[in-house]
Amino acid sequence: MPESYALTHGVDHVGLTVSSLDQSVEFFTNGLGWQEVGGRPDYPATFVSDGNAVLTLWQVARPDHAIQFDRRANIGLHHLALRIASSDELDALYDRIHDWSGVEVEFAPALSGKGPKRHFMIYEPGGNRIEFAWDSRK
Repeated sequence: MPESYALTHGVDHVGLTVSSLDQSVEFFTNGLGWQEVGGRPDYPATFVSDGNAVLTLWQVARPDHAIQFDRRANIGLHHLALRIASSDELDALYDRIHDWSGVEVEFAPALSGKGPKRHFMIYEPGGNRIEFAWDSRK
């Protein structure tokens, strides 16, 4: 087997711990149009998908004692980046979710570096940092 051969084949799913499972599921399903594709009520966790990516949303045990992730101080998921199909759809998505209950906008749609990629960054209602990105080169 050549040294450059990857032993993995993409991402199976990403698990995110959230402060409010109900609010996060509401955001992903009604805000982003994802579908619930399963779950574990005993954990509790809900699995959501956009038809390509799958997220496991896990309810933190004690939201009132949870410590917010600090991307500059902690090791872990810096952010989740989701691809958007067009520049117009990026703007339409921002218009749809920037005032969504529990969403905190870090920045509005802008060029990433010198472009042509455009993106915006939010914190979803459960507290996770999410980037939405469109790149004309992809």
